[in-house]
Amino acid sequence: MAEGGDAATVAHEAGNAVQETPKAEPEKAAAPAEPAPPAEPAEPTVRTIVLTGHGGYDKLSVQQKPQPKAGKGEVLVRVKAAGLNFSELMVRQGLHDRMTKPPVVLGMEAAGVIEELGEDVSGLEVGQNVICLAQTGMWREIVAVPATNVFIMPEEMSYEEGAAIPLSYLTAYFMLFDFGNLRPGKSLLVHIAAGGVGWAATQLAKTVDNVTIFGTASASKHDAIKENGVDHPIDYRTRDYAEEIKNISPKGVDVVLDPLGGADTSKGLQLLRPMGKIVTYGSANMVKGENRNLMKMAKTLWQSTSVSPVSLVKTNKAIAGFQLAHLTGEIELVRSAFQDILNMYKDGKIKPRIDSVWAFEQVAEAMQQMNERRNIGKVILSPEKEPTKPAEGDAAPTSPLKKKKPSLFRRLSKRASRSKDEGEKKDEVKQEEQEKADDNKATNGHVQQTPEDEKIEDEAAETEEKVDEAVKEEKKDEAPAEEPEKIEVAVENPAETDDAKAAAADVVPDDKPVENEEKADGDASQEAN
Repeated sequence: MAEGGDAATVAHEAGNAVQETPKAEPEKAAAPAEPAPPAEPAEPTVRTIVLTGHGGYDKLSVQQKPQPKAGKGEVLVRVKAAGLNFSELMVRQGLHDRMTKPPVVLGMEAAGVIEELGEDVSGLEVGQNVICLAQTGMWREIVAVPATNVFIMPEEMSYEEGAAIPLSYLTAYFMLFDFGNLRPGKSLLVHIAAGGVGWAATQLAKTVDNVTIFGTASASKHDAIKENGVDHPIDYRTRDYAEEIKNISPKGVDVVLDPLGGADTSKGLQLLRPMGKIVTYGSANMVKGENRNLMKMAKTLWQSTSVSPVSLVKTNKAIAGFQLAHLTGEIELVRSAFQDILNMYKDGKIKPRIDSVWAFEQVAEAMQQMNERRNIGKVILSPEKEPTKPAEGDAAPTSPLKKKKPSLFRRLSKRASRSKDEGEKKDEVKQEEQEKADDNKATNGHVQQTPEDEKIEDEAAETEEKVDEAVKEEKKDEAPAEEPEKIEVAVENPAETDDAKAAAADVVPDDKPVENEEKADGDASQEAN
């Protein structure tokens, strides 16, 4: 009984335990997740050439920048081609007066297709091919330009031609016809006749009857500039262009277009006939090499002419200065001149020459092409062109490092080693001669010269003579061991004009003005733009 009662008690307690166990509450359904806010569309960007600082080719890079928007009175244009001008080389070096602080987008001219019209724009349509002008900012895939600076392209004109015309032809047009007052029967000196402005000036001058054109360029470009209209090409590298002109035209010329500055401005003024005019539009003589050269800049400023109004009155001559970038606010004047130029193109009187077209990524190579005076005509940048690989043996332009000169010990050791080798060669030749002489004595008791022996002796003498000549040539070519190594110092900030002239005073004595640039410097002054 006890056992049964215990069992019943246990069962009863177990049942109570089961009843007392709380029932699990049903799981609540998970609350629906709140929808994520829609992601904002990414702001569109365009490939853009950015000048990151003043200096060498490495200061230019292609970056993604926000796409411009067409504001009131503006037009959005997809760029197909953009022009490269010598002024952009000077801006890169920090030599141009029309500068903004980097980073900045360069480019003053472009051609492309209208993609969007801003508010209050009339007379233009989406899809039209147009030419654009601006103070800066054209080196990007899409640009926003004031409608007043947009011109409809002629149907037969290519994008490259459209980008090549504005700055070069407008500059030449104003200098020849406004300042120069070029008329039939007059004569003209065009410096850098194979460059963009020089090419344009030659063609525009030929629209006037019986104009004689003198043009400076390296000899390899003479055929091209003669075909373009230059009557008397002059190789500035081997000839004094002033003397050449005086030989042909003793009284000089009526108009001089001067992009060089420095001593060449003085020479140009002296070349003018009575009632003649010189128009200066640049200082290419300041640019030498990839980076800014402070001494070259100072020398150019020092040699620049200073003329009093009295001297101009006495000689009946005129001096003018021109730069298209400073014609802001004169848009109607510019539009009128450019319409004349487009009409000349339609009539077949002018046609720009395209030297080369470069991808945006190769802007450094494009600048090098112009900086080294290798272009004939206009250099163009294209955002749609694929970069090309450099030809074998060509290297992408970089800021050059100065080659380290071998130490004095290495130079002397190398020279001693060469002398030792040459001495051993001489000894071998003499030993061969002696052995042959001994053989002859042993055979005949005296030396018997045979044709074979004579040939051997002649060859030995010739070899020894060549060795001596080689030694002399090497000694002549080698710099003296104690010659100090020249060190070039790169200066980051341009000197003020007064400081530059003071620095140049050590180079050019006051009592000995320089009339001509050195021939080497002439290369840097003549083939620009």
